Parts: sequence; C-alpha cells; structure tokens
Amino acid sequence: MLPLLTFAQNKISGVVTDNKGLKLAGVEIYNRATNTKLLTDKNGFFEIEPKKPASYDLVFFKEGFAIVEQNDISTGSSIKIVLNKINQLTEVIIRKQNDKLQSLYKLNDIEETAIYAGKKTEVINISKLTANKATNNARQIFAQVVGLTINESSDGGLQLSIGGRGLNPNRTANFNTRQNNYDISADVLGYPESYYATPTEALEEIQIIRGAASLQYGTQFGGLINFKLKTPTTKPFEFSTRSTIGSYGLGTNFTSVSGTNKKFSYYSFYNYKQGNGYRPNSDFESKNYFANLNYQFTPQTSVHLDYTYYNYLAQQAGGLTDAQFYKNPKQSNRTRNWFAVNWNLFALRLKHQWNLDTDFSVQLFGLNASRKALGFRDNRITTPDPMQERDLIIGKFVNWGAETRYLKRYPIGQQKSAFLIGAKYYQSNNQQQQGPGSADTNANFNLATTAYPYYQNQSDFRFPNKNLALFGENIFKINANFTVTPGFRIEKIITKADGYYKKINRDFAGNIILNETKNENTVKDRNLLLLGVGLSYKPKKGLEIYGNASQNYRSVTFSDIRTINPSQQIDENITDEKGYTSDIGLRGHIQHIITFDTSIFGLYYNDKIGEYDSTNASNQIVKIRANTGTALTYGFETLVDWNIAKSCFKDTENLSWNVFTNSAITKSSYLKSAIPSIKKGYEVEFVPLFNIKTGTSLGYKNVMSSIQFTHVSSQLSSASSNNSNNVLTGISGTIPAYSVADISCSYKWKNWKLEAGITNFTNNHYFTRRATGYPGPGIIPSDNRTFYTTVEFLF
Repeated sequence: MLPLLTFAQNKISGVVTDNKGLKLAGVEIYNRATNTKLLTDKNGFFEIEPKKPASYDLVFFKEGFAIVEQNDISTGSSIKIVLNKINQLTEVIIRKQNDKLQSLYKLNDIEETAIYAGKKTEVINISKLTANKATNNARQIFAQVVGLTINESSDGGLQLSIGGRGLNPNRTANFNTRQNNYDISADVLGYPESYYATPTEALEEIQIIRGAASLQYGTQFGGLINFKLKTPTTKPFEFSTRSTIGSYGLGTNFTSVSGTNKKFSYYSFYNYKQGNGYRPNSDFESKNYFANLNYQFTPQTSVHLDYTYYNYLAQQAGGLTDAQFYKNPKQSNRTRNWFAVNWNLFALRLKHQWNLDTDFSVQLFGLNASRKALGFRDNRITTPDPMQERDLIIGKFVNWGAETRYLKRYPIGQQKSAFLIGAKYYQSNNQQQQGPGSADTNANFNLATTAYPYYQNQSDFRFPNKNLALFGENIFKINANFTVTPGFRIEKIITKADGYYKKINRDFAGNIILNETKNENTVKDRNLLLLGVGLSYKPKKGLEIYGNASQNYRSVTFSDIRTINPSQQIDENITDEKGYTSDIGLRGHIQHIITFDTSIFGLYYNDKIGEYDSTNASNQIVKIRANTGTALTYGFETLVDWNIAKSCFKDTENLSWNVFTNSAITKSSYLKSAIPSIKKGYEVEFVPLFNIKTGTSLGYKNVMSSIQFTHVSSQLSSASSNNSNNVLTGISGTIPAYSVADISCSYKWKNWKLEAGITNFTNNHYFTRRATGYPGPGIIPSDNRTFYTTVEFLF
C-alpha cells in the first residue's frame, strides 16, 4: 500500500462548480509551473499528476465566468473551485482574462500529437487584436511576429503574402501553410502558393513555427504557419454577424453560427467581400464558406470534419514603372486583366487518447481547386494594350493526403520524456495550360486557340507528384529544467512534368516561319534524410533559453519547370535548394508584466533559388529564375511587450494599456555564385536591414484603441540589382524604405460592437513588390490612406 499512498500524495485533484453548486465541464486549468493545461470532465472533476512533490499555481477559466487563480497548491491536495457567472464582461476585463491565460495561447512543449520543445514559436491571439480584421490587414495582424516582410495589395485581403529572413513573400510560398493543421496551398511540393487566405474574423489564433518545423511539417525554409479557426461554443446556439464598409467601395459581411448539443458540436461561417480597390481597374468580389462538424464519441475519442469553399474574381490594374509610380501611383493602363480562384478544401480528423500519456491522431485531407489568370502583360509596361488576344494561364489542382501521428510520454528516472512518430502520404495530379485568351474586355477564361492558332505562348502540362514521409522527434528530459529534442524526417519526393509547349516564330512581316511542338517528360525522384535537434533550458520560473538547428530542403516547383512569361525566364538547369536553419534565443516574462523573446538566427542556403536581371533574345530586360548561389542570412530579432496597466495602475480594474516593440536587424550575403552578375558579398534579395514595428493598445471599460508604426528599410528585388536600379521596366531594382502608421478603435455595448480605423493615416506613397507576372509586371503600389467601419452583433 505504501507506493499507492505515495502516488496519491503527489496528485492534485478537485471539482469545479458555479456559484449555485452546478458542476462545470470543460473548464480550462492551466499549470503555470509546467506550462500545461487540461479540462474538467463532465462531472467537473480534474486530476493533475505532478512529476514531483511541490507547490503549484493554477488558473481556472471558462467562457462566461470570472477567472480564478489559486497559488501555492501543494501536491496531495483536494480542492473545490467556484467560478462566478458573469453576464456582462467589459472588453478590458476580457482582455485581462486573456492576459492571465496568455500562456495558454503559447505553444507548449507538447500540443496534442506535436512537439515544439526548443523551437522558436510565435502565436497571435486574435481576440486581443484591435485591427482591421475585415480585410486581413497583415501589417496589423502580424505586428508582433518578428522579421516578417509583407507584400501588400489592395484586394481586400483575398491573398496573404508574407516571408522573412530572405524568403520571397509571394503568396507565402516559402512556408508550409495550414488551416487547422492540414495543408491549404495549391500543391505542397509542386506549387506551394497560397491563393486562399483564412479570414481573420474566423480565427482563434495564428501559430508560426520557424524553420525547425521542417522535421514535422515538411521541407520549407520558412517553417509553418497554421491558421487555427474558432472552436464551437459550449452554448446550444450562438449567432454572430459583422458588416464592414470602407474606402474605395469596400463592403464585407462575416456571419457565423456555432453551438454544442451533447456530443455534437459545430462552427460555420459565410464571408462576402467586394470593393473597387485603390487604383482603377481593381474591382474584386469574393465568397467564402466554411463548416466544421465534430462528434465526441467518448472523452478520449472524437472525429472532426471540415469543408472550405472559396471563390473570388479580381480585376488587376497591372504594374508601373518607377517613373509612372512617382508621377501618379494610382494610375493604370491595363483594363482587361483578370484573376479568378476557386478553392474546395476537405479534411477529416480522428483524435484518440489511449491514456493520459498516449495520444494518437490521423487526418485525411484533399483539395480540388483552380486559378485562372488572364490579361495583356507585355514586358514593356508603358506599351498600350492593343486590345487583341490576351495571355491566359489556367491551373487546376487536385490533390489529397493522409497524416498520422502517435505521441507517447514515458518516464526516464524521475523525469517524463516524450516520443513522437508520424507518417505522411501525399499525391497530386495538377494541370497547367497556357494559351490565347479572347480579345474581349470581360473575364472570359476560355481558351481561344481556334481564333488564334498561332499564339506563341502555348503549352499544356500535367504534374503528377507523390510524396511519402516518415518523421519522429523525442523530448529527452535530462532534469526538471533541461530538455534535448532530436528529430529526423525521411522523404521520398517524386515530381513530374509531362506535356508540350509550342515554339512559333514569325518574320518581320508577321508570317509564320516556325511552328514546332516540343514534348517534355521530366521526372525528378529523390530520397532525403533531414536531421535536427532542439535544446531548452529553464533556469527559473518564467525564463527559457532555447536553441535549435535543422536541415532544410525545398524542391523546384512546376512553375520553375515550365511557364512562359515575357518578363521572366527559367534556367533549364534549375534544381532543388538545400541548407540549414538555426535559432538561439531567450524568452519569458517578468512577473507577467513584461514578456519578451530575443534571438539570433542563421539561414544557410546551398543552390538558393532566386532571380537575377538579364536580357532575352529581343534584348528586353527580364528576370532569370535560377539557382543563384550559396547564401547566408543572419540577424537579431526581439519582441518586448510591457503591460503598463498591470505595472503602474494595478488597482484600476477597467484599464488596459500595453506597449510593444518588434525589431529585426538582418544581414545577408552571397558566399559564392556561378552567375557573373552576382558577386561574392552581394546582398540577398528580400532582406531589409531594419524591420521595426512598434505600437500601443489602450482601453478603458468597453473602449479599446491601438496605434501602430511600421518602418522597413530598403531591400532588393533580385540578387543582381545590388549596384543597379533599372527604372525602365519596374520589375527589377530596389524596394525603397517605407514607413506607415495605422490606428484602430472599438466600442462594445451589450451585444453590439462598433469598430473603426484608419490605415496608413499619414498617407504615405510606397510599394512592397516588383512583380514579374500577375498582378504586374512592374511595381504594385500599396494603398494610401483608407478608412473602415465595422458593426458587430452577437447573440
């Protein structure tokens, strides 16, 4: 009996009820010492099994109840917690409750069947943001994520384009992009571009794991971005609707329903957007529907079904030369350029917990989607549209996959370690066609090969890709403060390109002198072993020293293999890029008043895929996409958030006041290159030296406000533009430094909320992108001063 008695003395157990004695299920219990959480069962009961006798600080939270903190609870205790029901919570009180539970929104060392120990992770708690959520304003949404570069546009947030540490931001293609932990990009290996952006109004949080995520989530130098949608409310039914109007004809509506009935729960939304855009010829309209259905068979077993539908049509104003931009950034000389996306995502997840130490999950996911680009995009941006046939590119994406994970916690001596093993199978059969579009002005996405049989840019390719991966990580708990987490990933990747393209030449009189069809059948088959290790040392409560190093890999995409673009050419010898990524950092908090994360990082690329400036056969300036050389990017990143209200105004319950500073200082250089125009020591493209965001949020009772300032120093758009700035085409040269400021505010009254704000209120003219293809080519201006107002009703 002695071992049983000793075991019981190490437990902390109890029951949680409301102030009427009703036992509460689903109460979140957060253990500050171990940075872990659990939920009460249907009888309001909970039980914690600490690894050693000690005193612990616990936080108890449930939606609609006042938060309760219990400090210095000794092992062996049996306690009763009473939560008081609150019908009307002010915005500030809600924020303060989130502040107390802030660690709940950080990625723990273990989250379900995933391991994050020793990795640089950042989590955006959407409920704490006072920002323009209706247009997915990435500058505000990602304000506290260090080192990100953003391609901004005026399409109402239909696409997300972010990068960092020398990675091209275009459509977030250098991150593994997921929603509720399943892939949402066009083709994870063959075309990892994200045309679908999860609406911010539907999100609970955004999780970012830097390059060390490559072991668990696949081969991307950027790491992982996971958009975690809101979970069903515990109420039987909840209805919410938000309507927004803004500058340039912006109008949006976001409506959601949610609820739980016994073992069944659901969450669904519909999001509609329309607008005219900052520039002429920039109209857009989108429709987005999502449904999440869940069934809890037992407390240990549940199944979850997701479906996402996304459709949008956008007119594209085209790009500008430098001279055009500085004369009038609002101008447009393209009236017939269009872009359309149709996205259908499916996911089915099964979660099972064998016991408190063993978790299992399996997930099936699929995509049936298309993107269509149509327009006149001559290399010479100033050339007037001849109003003849247009260039049409149609991409169709059909893919599916399965991912399974098994996580086991086990003891080594007095400490509990954890082992993760997983596997993923993925296959796609995508198609890309390029040819003549109609001479119409509307969005006619039908190929006009009958009317224009000798159109030069004609091709038809299929890209059947397959991927099989086995991965694993293990947390070795050396002692209560120090963990070592080694990991591996074995990949088999097969990418193919099977199709044809036409080569058509004309003489000076316009006569056909060559009409040739060239067939291609390219197969790239490779086997990879990626290794990595993470370290975590927690010398005291609220402080962690972490570090990691992982191998990374990125395969060439099918757009790297065959796409005809008058402003870009592909090196026929282009191949995959390989390298390493590493972080060393210090993070934590000081009495939950100041939170911080400071780190240094390094990214080493071998055969880096990039672009350099050259000329084509017609002596026109183009960008060549190729392996530009061996490159190194390194820097210092820091985020500091100071809770002024908690440190200076402790007794003022209805006051909230935070200040943050997010700074990245980044350097880069090419170590060697076989390209004559890229010299040793040249800077890497998309790497600003300074990337600084700072701001403050202030609230009193039901009024909240935030002001944010952003400064990004100049950066290169191509590797060979270190000493040149070609202002004639707009596709190459520097992206000049820019500064921009935003302000947002909100007011809550009963079930209503009013939000309003001004983005770029200093009305600066700037740009963040020089596009080689759609929506350019050329400079894509960012919005000037814009206004928005949102009305929300929650029932």
